[in-house]
Amino acid sequence: MSRPLIGVTTSRRGGWRSYLMHRLALWRAGGRSVRIIAGAPLPEEPLEGLVIGGGDDIGAEIYGGQVLPDVRIDPERDKLELRLLEPALAAGIPILGICRGSQMINIALGGTLHTDIYEVYMQAPKMRTILPKKTVRIVAGSRLDRILRCNPCRVNALHHQSVDRVGTGLRVVAEDEAGIVQATEGTGPNFLLGVQWHPELLVLRSPQQRLFQALVDAAREAKGAAQQTESLVAAG
Repeated sequence: MSRPLIGVTTSRRGGWRSYLMHRLALWRAGGRSVRIIAGAPLPEEPLEGLVIGGGDDIGAEIYGGQVLPDVRIDPERDKLELRLLEPALAAGIPILGICRGSQMINIALGGTLHTDIYEVYMQAPKMRTILPKKTVRIVAGSRLDRILRCNPCRVNALHHQSVDRVGTGLRVVAEDEAGIVQATEGTGPNFLLGVQWHPELLVLRSPQQRLFQALVDAAREAKGAAQQTESLVAAG
């Protein structure tokens, strides 16, 4: 069975490390991957799935947020990801957003962000770790709940922004103990999922690897459905 091609967006600066972890996780799940960065040509081969990865903060002007000093942003990456998301969302291509990527999906669908979670959730402990030290609770029966099959789950935390107003066609499906949004998913039938943590750094944990497996499976199913439709059209 052919491996579906999954595009992975990353930072231009140092993002190759993150890409390697995504590549490993997607390969283990039966997929192929291609790195996508701002300023480089887009892949010629059609993408069958998309990961909007973590890294740089998102420019606050995009969602009407407060501009903060001393944060790393990449306006060209912001533009690239929004340009990728518009047709991918319209076509129902399976999409997984990771940390920044989850936030970018929300913005693409008209949502907003908390620019600094610690100014809003002042009682939240300041946590920045690649280790699974944060507890998140998943909405029972959600797509995420069916994939992870752990509730509550322990995840890592490398963010200081989070979803505020939820975009159209999304719903919140996970929060941490402070009430900070930790995951959203699409309300429709297509695979659209955003998680605030970094599952690519936790792929030795089965629940986190299952996120990538679910994405690849969805990409394969969408490809199979498209090919079946083409065959029916040709036969007709």
